[in-house]
Amino acid sequence: MAHYVPHTDEEFAQMLADLGLSGPEELFSSVPEALRLAGGLDLPDGLSEVDVAAEMARLAGANRASGKLVCFAGGGAYDHDVPSVTRALAGRSEFVTSYTPYQPEVAQGVLQVLFEYQTLVSRLAGLPVANASVYDGATAVVEAANLAVAATGRRTVWVSEGVNPRWREVLATLTGGRGTEISTVPLVDGVTAWERAKGGPPAALIVASPNYLGCIDPVGAARAAASGAGALLAVAFDPVAAGLLRSPGEQGADVAVAEGQPLGVPMSFGGPYLGMMAVSQAHVRRLPGRLVGRSLDTEGRAAYVTTLRAREQDIRRERASSNICTNQTLIALMAMVQLAWLGTAGLRDLALRCARGTRYLREGVLALPGVEPLVAAPVVREFAVGLPVGPEVVAERMADAGFLAGIPVEAEGRDGLLVAVTEKRTRADLDGYVEALEKAIS
Repeated sequence: MAHYVPHTDEEFAQMLADLGLSGPEELFSSVPEALRLAGGLDLPDGLSEVDVAAEMARLAGANRASGKLVCFAGGGAYDHDVPSVTRALAGRSEFVTSYTPYQPEVAQGVLQVLFEYQTLVSRLAGLPVANASVYDGATAVVEAANLAVAATGRRTVWVSEGVNPRWREVLATLTGGRGTEISTVPLVDGVTAWERAKGGPPAALIVASPNYLGCIDPVGAARAAASGAGALLAVAFDPVAAGLLRSPGEQGADVAVAEGQPLGVPMSFGGPYLGMMAVSQAHVRRLPGRLVGRSLDTEGRAAYVTTLRAREQDIRRERASSNICTNQTLIALMAMVQLAWLGTAGLRDLALRCARGTRYLREGVLALPGVEPLVAAPVVREFAVGLPVGPEVVAERMADAGFLAGIPVEAEGRDGLLVAVTEKRTRADLDGYVEALEKAIS
C-alpha cells in the first residue's frame, strides 16, 4: 500500500524557484479572483491517526450495520454467497493488476478469462455471441435499445413496466439525446400488456422475465408482439433464475441482457457491478464494447485477441451506435469463476434453493391477516405483497427487529413490499421473518 508523503516547505519553494515564480499567488494567477477562496478552506484542526480512527468508528456505530440485518432485499442486487474459491482466484495479483488487453501478446491470461466468460454468458442467454461485458444491467438495457435503433432505423422503443425502474430511468436519460422515444407498456397482474403499447413502429420491445416484481413475464407473448411490429426483442433475464427457466434465446430473443451481480459479486453498497449482453449472429457487428476471440498463432498454438472493439482510434464516431469502449474485466472474471465453480448442476441447485425458499416464505407471509399478493402472476425467487400497514413503516419496524425486510414498491396503483430470498437464508431466517412481520403489521 502506497503512503502519502506531502511536500515540505523547502520542496515547494524549490519548485516555485524552478518555475521562476515568486509565490503560490503567481502560480495560480490564471484562476479568476471570483473563483478563489479568499479565506481558504474552513477546516478544523488536524487529528492524529488514532483519533481519526476513533471518530470514524463512532460515526459508523450510529448506522445499522448491514451485516447484522438478515437481508431480504432484492430489486437488482442480491445477498448471495461468494465462496472462497471465487474470492481467492479473482483476487490474484495477475488479475487485479492486469494490463489492459489492447496488446494481446502481453495479456493472454486476461483475454482467455474474457473468452471463457463470453462462452458461459452465451450458454446462459441461449444466444451464439456475448461480449466481454458492459458496465451494469442498466447500461446493458441502454445498449440493447441502441443496437435495435441502429439495426432498424426506427426511433421508438417499447419497454415493459416490469423492467427495473432504475434501469428505465437510465434508459430514458441516455437515449434522450439521440432522439429515441421510450414508450412504457403497463403491467396487468404482473405481466406486460403488449396490446396497450403506444407509439411506434418500435425498433425493439424490451421485457424482463422474471421482472422487477419477481413475476415470470411470458417471453413468447413479447416475441409475438415484436414479430407483429417488425421489431427486435430484447430480454432482461436473471442469471440465477436461468438455472431453472428456459433461456431468452430459446424463447426467441434477439438480444439478452442481465445484471451479473448475483454471480459471485458482493453487493458493495451498489457497485461496481456487471452488465451481461448476448446477441444473435445477425447483430454481432453491432455489439458494444469488446468481443474477445480465439485464434492460432504462427506456431499453431491457441491465441486470444480482441476480435471486435469499439475503441476511439478504431471507429467512425459519427456512425457509432455506442460510446462504450471498455468492459468490467475484473467483475466479469468474478462472474466467470463463480459460474465455472457452480457448473450446470450447481447453478440449477442454487436457483432451486432460492425458489423453494421463496415459496416457503411467501406461503408463510400470505397466511398473515391483511397480507395479500400485490399481483397474481407466478414468481421464481422474489415476490411482492400488499400490507395492511405502509411498506415504509413496516420496513422500519422490521429493521428494528433485525431484518432488511425488502423494498417498498408501487405496482398497478397499489403499494407493497418486494421481498427476495437467496440461498443464504435458512429456515430459521424465514420463520423469523414471518414472526417479525406479524408483529410489524399488527
